[in-house]
Amino acid sequence: MEQLIRISNLNDFIFCPASIYYHGMYEELDRSVYQEIDQIRGTFVHESVDKSTYSTRKDILQGIEVFSEIYQIIGKIDIFDKKTRTLTERKNKITTIYDGYVFQLYAQYFCMIEQGFNVKYLRLYSYSDNKSYSIKLPEDDFEMFQKFNNLTINIANFDLINFRQENREKCNRCIYAPLCVNGGEI
Repeated sequence: MEQLIRISNLNDFIFCPASIYYHGMYEELDRSVYQEIDQIRGTFVHESVDKSTYSTRKDILQGIEVFSEIYQIIGKIDIFDKKTRTLTERKNKITTIYDGYVFQLYAQYFCMIEQGFNVKYLRLYSYSDNKSYSIKLPEDDFEMFQKFNNLTINIANFDLINFRQENREKCNRCIYAPLCVNGGEI
């Protein structure tokens, strides 16, 4: 079996593939030791979904585990409304719709489809300002669908030992930079 890709790692891989490795090292520690305020806020936003307290409606699925055999992706969805057939990825505050946000939603979508759910709509939800953003289904946005496919291939073939971060700004904004061999070698 291939190495499984976590849905949450899709956005992280785009930021910096090495950050996934360092995140894994710290996973068992108290998050306050290594997370910055934006990450802590993001965790808070997902808390109601993770604890299934977002809604008591029976037609709202929240925080369920999903898997895609085709893409070898595993993770949890945020929210799926069975009545409207809308799959929602929640973020603390969306100021820009990054590809990684869309790819996390695509991954959830493919997992849900493979598990027999009828998903018709995708959306991103910005918690702090209560805004929603409709996202086209992968079959309706060929360019983003191709980027998603390429991302999953790049993750499957990633080689940390030979990786060199080329964008210094990413290192400057990374909480793992002090530990990273790439942090000072650009």
